[in-house]
Amino acid sequence: MQFTPNVGAVATLTPNPYILDSYDSFTYNLASLCRQAIPNCSIHIIKNDAISITDLIPLLDYFSAIIVGPGPGSPENAADIGVVKDIWKVADRHLLPIFGVCLGLQSLAVEFGAQLKRLNVVKHGQISNIEHEGAEIFKGAGDVSAVRYHSLHVELRGNEELEPLAWADDGEENGRVIMALKHRTKPFWAVQYHPESVCTKGGGDEAVRNFWRLATNWVSIHRRVVRPWDVSVENLVGHSWPKVHLEPISRNCSSVVSTKTLEVPKLEVAEICEALGVGHEPSDFVMLESSAQPGRFTIIGCLTAASPRITYSLGDRCVRIKSHDVYDFKELGSTDVWTWLAAFMRTRRAQGGRKEIPFWGGLVGYLSYELGVDSLTTLPPRDAEDTVQRHPDVNLVFVERSIVVDTVSGRCHIQSLASNDGPWLEATSSLLQRLGRRDAATSPSHPSKRARTTNVTVAPSVTLPDRASYIEKIVKAKEFLFSGDSYELCVTAPTRISVPKILTPSSERNSSSWELYKILRRRNPAPHSAYMRLHPSTLLSSSPERFLSFSRPPSIVCQLRPIKGTVRKGPGITRAVAEEALAGSKKEVAENLMIVDLIRHDLHGVVGEDVRVKQFCTVEEYETVWQLVSVIEGKLDDSIGDQTDLDLGWEVLQRSLPPGSMTGAPKKRSVEILQHLEDQDRNIYSAASSTTLNRLVRKTVPPAPTSPMHEGPNS
Repeated sequence: MQFTPNVGAVATLTPNPYILDSYDSFTYNLASLCRQAIPNCSIHIIKNDAISITDLIPLLDYFSAIIVGPGPGSPENAADIGVVKDIWKVADRHLLPIFGVCLGLQSLAVEFGAQLKRLNVVKHGQISNIEHEGAEIFKGAGDVSAVRYHSLHVELRGNEELEPLAWADDGEENGRVIMALKHRTKPFWAVQYHPESVCTKGGGDEAVRNFWRLATNWVSIHRRVVRPWDVSVENLVGHSWPKVHLEPISRNCSSVVSTKTLEVPKLEVAEICEALGVGHEPSDFVMLESSAQPGRFTIIGCLTAASPRITYSLGDRCVRIKSHDVYDFKELGSTDVWTWLAAFMRTRRAQGGRKEIPFWGGLVGYLSYELGVDSLTTLPPRDAEDTVQRHPDVNLVFVERSIVVDTVSGRCHIQSLASNDGPWLEATSSLLQRLGRRDAATSPSHPSKRARTTNVTVAPSVTLPDRASYIEKIVKAKEFLFSGDSYELCVTAPTRISVPKILTPSSERNSSSWELYKILRRRNPAPHSAYMRLHPSTLLSSSPERFLSFSRPPSIVCQLRPIKGTVRKGPGITRAVAEEALAGSKKEVAENLMIVDLIRHDLHGVVGEDVRVKQFCTVEEYETVWQLVSVIEGKLDDSIGDQTDLDLGWEVLQRSLPPGSMTGAPKKRSVEILQHLEDQDRNIYSAASSTTLNRLVRKTVPPAPTSPMHEGPNS
């Protein structure tokens, strides 16, 4: 690569650092912290393997500093740190201030002679008090409690070039561990802890702000020149963060929602579904059920033969659209399926519906685990037999007609995006009114009422994972945690369940999967559940977690509610007991914290700086369990157009999958490790539907045409 720098120079320190990203899941949090601590700061983020030191050196004059971010792996492994290894040894004429975080500190220390060692007890998501003397990057910081994500540490042992600045006293576990250091003669500072974590107090923006003060002083003393920004540099290193969102060129084509609302407070969702033909097994059917906060609305898709069914399998270069039993194949060309889906919805945006109703129409279905992984890393190729045996990676239906049930008010909202669909609205209204009158006249003890909820079943056949094989995977996973390759790994194994056909006293014609869903809802009541029959796949879900919600303009808020930590209800399990077991547990809080920081990173990468943790590690009560829940929100700039909002919704979803709580962190390295440990795809392991998305944490997936029954393990 040839690059000729601009000869004009300005002897001022422009706040224009760049971050060397080692494929971490907290990098955008660090970028946000820099923007908060350094006024008018412009940030560029460069992957550590995207550029060589030879190509990087001519660009250094255009940047005021380097931030070496955290990441998985070891500074002794060249593949883990890339160009980071070389920046510490650049010639004096190219020298500039550098601030390292975690892996950044370890790399700095190793390059100048320190010893790298493993901790006896790893510190992943742990909060420690940091001892310091109030000097250098800790000037005025006061008390510091910081989040640590590391299993490796450095020992200086008489090193004359490096000076420790802070420590954590781990007592008998690890002794006194270096938490910050500096180079004695070069403008290099670094911390082992994570200043960008939501739970770091005192050593976060204070440390970055002090680094910038020290960097400014060093530049002034050494008369370092930062060149004015040149567009040719941006062509090489990419745009600054946060990125500017532009309206897409294609125009928005909207459908106007027609709505008819009924008051039928006694009507049950199952009755509506059965009246609409859910028991007719050959037909597709979708229903997303909510029974408690934060959910409230149940969505029933009223599908027809014309409803577009969209399927896609990884490795294909086309999307299949089925309508009226006719297939249309859309070539992806140079784009990917995420971009195609965003474009598909861009021309089908609903408008004019009632604001209190969260769903006016749109896509409902699932996205596979591997679809999310494919955005992070390269998946191994599949042979033809594997493709046949798998469920599609994208299986969606576009819902034009729907019934939305408000479980609080008892109102039913009948909606259609189709033109001149008044007759269907009236016919469906009459149907629900008849059901409501019949339901009001029938007491709960009436035989016809009991028949709808009584099922005769035979015990299923359950095949558990091989215990020895699973334990072997856990042992290997622990080694990856100790070696620094991951902070957390969620290792899974399939449980295979064969369920005999379910007979009902009311009718043997009813769908066996539908009857199984009703049993699931009774035995495992949860705030969110789903019944989706999109051939060849049928999903039955009962989940406590609402994964992602995305509100409408003008104030667009993306909210995620990760759950990590569960206590089953039982005799003597009070709220106080549950809070002690969950919020009082270092392990449970650490796991939740890692996912919160990971989600913040994902949101910062799309929406920019406005990301907030609205709730951290709060114990919430559900029907059968107590759970540890956090709430993270990202807000889009109000000046962004509606059409861009829609596209960003897809980008938020893409970045969020697979959920970090189902993989670990850093996400990219963790899913690569899991691919190595797990001997088969997860496929329909977690799924998402519409713009309020729930993870199918507890779910049953009847088999694809040639595969055995498979149930993904609980998260």
